[in-house]
Amino acid sequence: MKSNSSNISFIRNSMSLIVCCMAIKLSLCFCSLESSLRALHVQGSFSFDGNEFAAKDFGNQIHFLPSAVLHPKKVSDIAITMQHVWQMGSGSGLTIAARGRGHSVQGQAQAPQGIVINMESLSGNEMTVHKGIFPYVDVSAGELWINILHECLKHGLAPKSWTDYLHLTVGGTLSNAGISGQAFRHGPQISNVHQLEVVTGKGEVTICSEEQNADLFHGVLGGLGQFGIITRARIALEPAPKMVKWIRVLYLDFSTFARDQEYLISAENTFDYIEGLVIINKTGLVNYWRSSFNPQDPTQASQFISDGKTLFCLELTKNFNLHESDTIDMEVDSLLSQLNYIPSTLFITEVSCVEFLDRVHTAELKLRSKGIWDLPHPWLNLIIPKSQINSFANVVFGNILTDTNNGPVLVYPVNKSNQLSFIFRWDNRTSFVLPEEDIFYLVAFLPHAVPLSIEHDGLQYILGLNKRILDFCEAANLGVKQYLPHYTTQEEWKAHFGQRWEIFVQRKLAYDPLAILAPGQRIFQKAVSII
Repeated sequence: MKSNSSNISFIRNSMSLIVCCMAIKLSLCFCSLESSLRALHVQGSFSFDGNEFAAKDFGNQIHFLPSAVLHPKKVSDIAITMQHVWQMGSGSGLTIAARGRGHSVQGQAQAPQGIVINMESLSGNEMTVHKGIFPYVDVSAGELWINILHECLKHGLAPKSWTDYLHLTVGGTLSNAGISGQAFRHGPQISNVHQLEVVTGKGEVTICSEEQNADLFHGVLGGLGQFGIITRARIALEPAPKMVKWIRVLYLDFSTFARDQEYLISAENTFDYIEGLVIINKTGLVNYWRSSFNPQDPTQASQFISDGKTLFCLELTKNFNLHESDTIDMEVDSLLSQLNYIPSTLFITEVSCVEFLDRVHTAELKLRSKGIWDLPHPWLNLIIPKSQINSFANVVFGNILTDTNNGPVLVYPVNKSNQLSFIFRWDNRTSFVLPEEDIFYLVAFLPHAVPLSIEHDGLQYILGLNKRILDFCEAANLGVKQYLPHYTTQEEWKAHFGQRWEIFVQRKLAYDPLAILAPGQRIFQKAVSII
């Protein structure tokens, strides 16, 4: 017994010694890192305390604190920091993540015990609008799209392609894709960029475009931050409309709803924005719409009951200028006459271009006032081939998913090319992965969750729903891809990229061979010395 007691005591003492040594080593490493970063000649600054914001994102589920945050004033600050970590080699285990607005949902912009670069510190740098036959704007990657819109409107111009929410940074959306209801017409945001400035994982500042350093250019577009940090972008512009006709209609049948959407995105004369929503068991939907939209037939609209139904909303816009006011209604009526929606559910309003494009921010302010905006957001974004969308809808909408009161569910088609004009809107040389078919659907489940609730608004319940949806997609072999993907193993990432995995790996070896960049994506892991 005495011998056993001695052994246990020895083990406890040994373990305590090991833990103590590890703590001392970590403390020494942090002190060494802090002193080495302070010695760098940057024009901005590093912060080593009060960095909790960098361990939080919109998803509000994953929280990893960095060792330091860089607040750059110049692109050279990012390059110097990157070169420093590159020169430390793989033995340091130190990683770097670029953080824009913090709108990731799975910790993608976090760097556990690494360095987070606060890209918004670069915003406010020179934004230059160039007019001409092919207008464009040069912007910092830390700039918000809403600020770009306001600046470009001073010149009567605006970017061609958007996301639904504009309070995001340029670098953040270009590292993913940037998809919204205009993508059927202009492609995603990554298809509307002429040139980029990128700091690679080796600390090299590189200008790239389709003509110059094209492999890096295509790699970082949709590249999930794996090959470099985008620091500047040249974005294509077009003349900006003054006003927008904003239309909503409802369908009871998904097949009819999908067929009308596919017709609209393929038609030569069509709307400027096309998105769809799934609305399940929504009480008082029509009355809610009346606060912002005007029913075409108020009497019939008031008799429409949404309670207990699975409905599909088609949301459309048509841009116009004031001198076109006399003809825009006729044009909209002509387009709507081709559709098969429920007649009593036609709602229309007229707003400014800015008011429409910034519509989600208006909703954000309301959600913030109710304390909902900062709740966890277990989002799931899927890209589904056209051939499989009816199979998906039949199982998921109204069966797996039985209400949409926790947040919107978007569903709308996008086409890679216009068969009428032979214009290809999606470039398969970028890192973004799509199904093989020309038409695919974006399906976005965008709920908020109450962390400790055991009801249908609870985080664990919604995460369980997401898993059921993903399990169904896999079992049914639907060929689904995730947008804003989140995987936990490299095998899952290999399956996501498919045949393009080898190209992705080759680009990683070329531009970030030590796997310093974007560790929060969990694609590659930097080797860590244990000595």
